[in-house]
Amino acid sequence: MPMPRDADATRARLLVAARDEFAAVGIAGARVDRIAAAAASNKAQIYHYFGSKDGLFDAVFDAMVAETLDEVTIDADDLPEYAGRLHDSYAHRPWVQRLATWYRLERGDTSHPIDAVVQSNAAKLRAIEDAQRDGRLPTMFSAAELLGVVIHTAALWSGATPEYARLTDEVGAARRREVVVATVAAVVRG
Repeated sequence: MPMPRDADATRARLLVAARDEFAAVGIAGARVDRIAAAAASNKAQIYHYFGSKDGLFDAVFDAMVAETLDEVTIDADDLPEYAGRLHDSYAHRPWVQRLATWYRLERGDTSHPIDAVVQSNAAKLRAIEDAQRDGRLPTMFSAAELLGVVIHTAALWSGATPEYARLTDEVGAARRREVVVATVAAVVRG
């Protein structure tokens, strides 16, 4: 009698293989044949679980967003440390910035934004707005501007070009984090 397939394990392998493929070559460059082979699965399973290559990318991106949100919750009362934890998350998961870059390049003009990202941004904006309203954060920047400064400062090192990265080769991981935290602290102090 044949062993039953473990659908959850197959789906998980497909997501990891797709994450790596999409991070390396983007949505347009990704090939379902390579994803299936890397996951020790087949193309039919991809279409069964995700409907299409685009559906698979959406699932990968949604999982990445959910993992980031679970791992790094915003603390509007300590935005510098939030930026530091977000930086740490990017450092431990280098595919995040690559997937985000491909998303911006290939879907930046989409009229169907990813709901998890929209909801996450709205919750972060509310937290910052509440802290600004209560006087815990400065109001020299709007909540959206301040959130942008925090997010992009956290991604400073992971989003750097190779040419810039070479200029800072001697900067270690701890110092990179210090720079992120200190920069956001300076902004928050006003």
